[in-house]
Amino acid sequence: HRGLRTLDVRLRRHQENAQRLMTWLAARDEVAEILSPAWEGDPGHALWKRSFAGGSGLFAAVFKPSFHSRIAAFCETLSLFRIGSSWGGYESLAAPAVPVPARAFPARADFASVVRFHAGLEDPDDLIRDLAAAFDAL
Repeated sequence: HRGLRTLDVRLRRHQENAQRLMTWLAARDEVAEILSPAWEGDPGHALWKRSFAGGSGLFAAVFKPSFHSRIAAFCETLSLFRIGSSWGGYESLAAPAVPVPARAFPARADFASVVRFHAGLEDPDDLIRDLAAAFDAL
């Protein structure tokens, strides 16, 4: 119950941070696509915008196939992003992911190079510096 008092403020910060990170990642040569209905380039963005007032910090980045062998090292190099799959906390997370094909989500060969992110409440500039350092280290 205590967390509900600040939920609105926290979700807005998660969404703002995610938008900053998605914009930064989308401009990287290593990134092929951002997966999030809250992202303007997503095929479902118009539906999301019509149906939702906001989002969260959860999104994924599809890296170009040439980056596939370096996904684990990229995630290991991050220092502010923890590796985890509990997307409900306040901290930023990153984890390699292989989405399972489903009826509305067909198999794609490039999905071997997906990283799921949760943008936490940290300063977005610090998170971007952490991502940049991980790319530079590779």
